[in-house]
Amino acid sequence: MTPHITQNEPLSFEKSSPGKKAYRLAPLDVPEVDAKALLGDAAREDTGTLPELSEIEIIRHFTRLSTWNYAIDLGMYPLGSCTMKYNPRVNEFVSRLAGIAEAHPYQPEALSQGALEVMQLLQDCLIEITGMDAITLQPAAGAHGEFTGILLIRAYHESKGNARKHVIVPDSAHGTNPATAAVCGYEVINLKSNPDGGIDVAALEAIVNEETAALMLTNPSTIGVFENQIHKIADILHAKGALLYMDGANMNALVGKTRPGDFGADVMHLNLHKTFSTPHGGGGPGSGPVACKKILEPFLPTPVVERGTDGLLHLNYDRPQSVGRVRMFYGNFGMFVRALAYILANGPDGLRQTTEDAVLNANYIRAKLEDLYELPYKTPSMHEVVFSDKRQTKNGVKTGDLAKRLIDYGFHPYTTSFPLIVPGALMIEPTESESREELDLFIDAMRQIAREAEENPELITSAPHSTRISRLDETTAARKPVLRWKGPAAGTPLTPDNSPAKEW
Repeated sequence: MTPHITQNEPLSFEKSSPGKKAYRLAPLDVPEVDAKALLGDAAREDTGTLPELSEIEIIRHFTRLSTWNYAIDLGMYPLGSCTMKYNPRVNEFVSRLAGIAEAHPYQPEALSQGALEVMQLLQDCLIEITGMDAITLQPAAGAHGEFTGILLIRAYHESKGNARKHVIVPDSAHGTNPATAAVCGYEVINLKSNPDGGIDVAALEAIVNEETAALMLTNPSTIGVFENQIHKIADILHAKGALLYMDGANMNALVGKTRPGDFGADVMHLNLHKTFSTPHGGGGPGSGPVACKKILEPFLPTPVVERGTDGLLHLNYDRPQSVGRVRMFYGNFGMFVRALAYILANGPDGLRQTTEDAVLNANYIRAKLEDLYELPYKTPSMHEVVFSDKRQTKNGVKTGDLAKRLIDYGFHPYTTSFPLIVPGALMIEPTESESREELDLFIDAMRQIAREAEENPELITSAPHSTRISRLDETTAARKPVLRWKGPAAGTPLTPDNSPAKEW
């Protein structure tokens, strides 16, 4: 029996047949140009091996591939620390309005007042939400926002005559935090967590000195714990002239309830694709605005949106202390539109309800699963809950196995093995998007998997069983990825026998 092609889609190159086309060009109505004479050696005479397919083959190929993807429109994404929430359709509708979607970044300011108003209103909303004094929308993602925030901190310290030498990063931080500090020229000092999963305040006080530039803090942390001594942490830093950088990746637990600017943060980034429902991952692009206190405002990237004495909005490039541009044009404008639509559609009360529902959902999952999965930290959970595989490892089942088995139940896997301070972590963040019915389906799947790990561990360690391709050699895929398709030798027809797909 030969399965239909929908069960094992070949590469477009493998489907190719000489002479097939999906287009017909009109006759050339301009003089032909000798590319070689015009471009010299830069002219390419051979286009290489390209797939040749009919239109319906192309349409079916990519449509089939799209049906293999998991998406938030299909079901729950329990990925922890990623906040994979539903993207409301109103966001997409507004972003596609002609005057917005077709606005060119080089058009004159006089013709861009609507776009500038979108940016200004979004800035005002985010400043109010964070409790900060100023903001830039330029950064392209969360890690880029971190980079921009630490650049601001460095510029601030340099203006005081000393850029300082090190940045303190807790062991529960996102992995981008130490990378960002290092890229910005700082030595990274690791800070161990206390038994509750929070900042060890005594240890922090012992290492902060006049060479400390900042502490990079995620609050709530990556184990879903709110730093209840955040005011004291900020005071310790400020007493030594250091600043508090807050990773805002987990703002989905704070919006409408508390503001980082009010509890001592000096600068922070926001993930519009996490907290404010713009597309995430491959559907992006992302956006990571950076909000800050007044002391850092002079160093914000150029340009900044300002309202002039004429009542119109302008882009101000005359900022001598700026760290410079960190992104082309003004940032990912389409994401600004989507985030603003989400904020305005919800309003203050709706945003607060969103936060409360996200926290409620995480704690519902915690309460329903903690009898079967180890809970390493008993501290109250915020937007996400982190279990460990400690009870399952006695049967040879690890967190990655459990996650792969979850695929057979129709769910995207949770975040595995992170944060690193929890060995064998199962990191689950349901967000506010999920109904109780969907949460119950997820909980039932996780409870059944826990039983399977006891009664039939081989079923778990060989999962997934429902996918077209079962368990992959992830180590080889990570260390020796094949990133380029190689066709057969020139003049050799492409057949199933010489298909390079076997190399994958």
